[in-house]
Amino acid sequence: MKTRSNAFFYLILVAFSLFFLGLELVTHFEFLLHLAALPLEALVVIFIIERLLEREEAGRRRRLLMYIKSTMFRSEMRSLFIANFAALKSPRISMDMIRTASLDELRHMRRQAGRIEYKSARAMEPVIMEYVKARGVWLTFMNRAIEFNFEDIFNNMIFILHFISDVATFKEHNPRKLFVEDAQAREPLMSKTRKVLEDGIKAFLDYAIELKEKQSDVFQEMMSDYQQSARLRDR
Repeated sequence: MKTRSNAFFYLILVAFSLFFLGLELVTHFEFLLHLAALPLEALVVIFIIERLLEREEAGRRRRLLMYIKSTMFRSEMRSLFIANFAALKSPRISMDMIRTASLDELRHMRRQAGRIEYKSARAMEPVIMEYVKARGVWLTFMNRAIEFNFEDIFNNMIFILHFISDVATFKEHNPRKLFVEDAQAREPLMSKTRKVLEDGIKAFLDYAIELKEKQSDVFQEMMSDYQQSARLRDR
């Protein structure tokens, strides 16, 4: 609605400019050229201001998203990411390694995460169940994506929530069976499973890089929490 209103206002300004230009052609009164330029100048000024406001709003939304990620990554999703990294066979990346890594080393880890291999299919099952436990987190992310118009995040959350629904339905009817073993028998489902888990590894590394660049103290605090939790888990 706002876009339509803006377009209508722009058309009015252009129409006024054309009107004065037309009058100047008929009357040859040069002052009308100055009047014709005024709507165009106003249009340029409005366009620049709108772009600046849009950039400021985009920056505000990115800061809010970073804050939301920080809150959730440090609390509700901690067990999920620890389990996911613990299940990796390749690349070998631990919370200890991430915490002590330089920015260049973190970027190297992220490039390595382009090809992920898990220890086994069974090793993926605990990670899958952590995704199911974190359903409320994904719903929150989806709602924030709607609120702040992050279309890519919204689509990612829908994909994850559909996956969680698949797992929950399977477990409801097969409580003693492993979901991943059923997924192995159906390639599309296994591909979806791998995508969800592998994207989680990449998302964590992307966020670690962003945090290391922009808020190194928060990065250290978060990774210290993860490091301690991972050590407690391995005892």
